[in-house]
Amino acid sequence: MTPTVAEEVRLMPRSIAPEDCNPDPQWLMPEAMWKRIEPLLPAETPTGKGTKGGRPAADRRRTLDAIFSVLRTGGQWKALPRSLGSGSTAHAYFQRLVGLGVFEQLWRVALAEYDKAKGIQWQWQALDGTMTKAPLGAEAVGANPTDRAKTGTKRSLLTDGAGVLLAVVGDGANRHDSKRVEATLNSVQAIPPDPATEQNLCLDKGFDYPHVEQLVRDYAYHPHIRSRGEEARDLAELPGYRARRWVVERTHSWMNRFRRLLTRWEKKKANFLSLIHLACAYITFRAAGVLG
Repeated sequence: MTPTVAEEVRLMPRSIAPEDCNPDPQWLMPEAMWKRIEPLLPAETPTGKGTKGGRPAADRRRTLDAIFSVLRTGGQWKALPRSLGSGSTAHAYFQRLVGLGVFEQLWRVALAEYDKAKGIQWQWQALDGTMTKAPLGAEAVGANPTDRAKTGTKRSLLTDGAGVLLAVVGDGANRHDSKRVEATLNSVQAIPPDPATEQNLCLDKGFDYPHVEQLVRDYAYHPHIRSRGEEARDLAELPGYRARRWVVERTHSWMNRFRRLLTRWEKKKANFLSLIHLACAYITFRAAGVLG
């Protein structure tokens, strides 16, 4: 029997620790990441509801730790450990930052650092989508064709040759992968390479349509549409052959380690995408060697 929304909420992970315990440092925002987001934050400090009576403003560092903790653990806002402050204050401040596009800006900062430190591998890129459950979603959701038509959402990723995220878009689970190619290519957050740079785009057989191939060429890419079986065969038979499309699948796996992305609980598309942008920033900073 399909669970009701109330039952889905009951099954949501509640907390990473008892309310009066300190969370594990691995669930908090790394110091290097905090130093890079701090200049992007608005001047005002986080405040929750009912603050007119002289209630002191929340600490911005602790509030960002709370936001990052929700992303990493998948717990509810109101189930945050007391050491991270009020869950309602953290959620209100998160929505304030969503409206300002802070997390997307942070991702762009991370890409600039990665490009300077390692160099974005523009020559071989990969694009793919994946579906996740969205039991409470109201925007950019649809019937999941692989999960008994339950409400789901898709995220479409474009990565460089090392699997570092360059673009991401969200859509309903009922939307075919081929219909998000152009939106994904239009969402690249890094400074484009020199026009003379050769760019190859690796796709799986779900994108094997003439209009998709033409679209990819219109964006100055050389399309490479291969199935897993074809790549496995060439790896076994061709000396020196290197499979390149798999990096985007590995990146999807990296993102699923952020448990708030594994199942979407955000009703608003902007909130869900902002959590994705924060995860993208973390992955990119890590690839740049910033986080150790």
